[in-house]
Amino acid sequence: MARIVIISFLLLPIIEIALFIKVGQTIGLWPTLGLVIAGAIGGVLLLRQQGMSILRQIQTSMNGGVLPGQPLAEAMMLGVAAVFLLLPGLFSDAIALALLVPPVRGWIYRQFASRVVVRGSAHQAQPGGHPKVSRPDTIDLDDDDYRPS
Repeated sequence: MARIVIISFLLLPIIEIALFIKVGQTIGLWPTLGLVIAGAIGGVLLLRQQGMSILRQIQTSMNGGVLPGQPLAEAMMLGVAAVFLLLPGLFSDAIALALLVPPVRGWIYRQFASRVVVRGSAHQAQPGGHPKVSRPDTIDLDDDDYRPS
């Protein structure tokens, strides 16, 4: 995995420069720069809108008592998209814009989720539906033992 990351960091600038040259030869310098700037501005606007939507999904999941696995993964992908939008280049903008499309994020999540197996948890379900931590150094308070200040 580390090799892939290192190779990606080495190849990304080469790909970006090659794309700048090819697109610049095809449509000219100013349209190429305009394309990069327009992609960054459009991406930032989409990122803002998508980010707020993901935050609402996380809050809804947490309020419903459900672990927001997919919304958290999508929030992480939006963070990666933000980093790619900050990098100047056509290739990184294309990756960022792809990550801003919800079906693409869903597909990526399904690909990774199919490889993850949860073996166990620190919490055990109790008859009342409340999780109880099963560690000896944990102090479990009942509802009458705790009062918010």
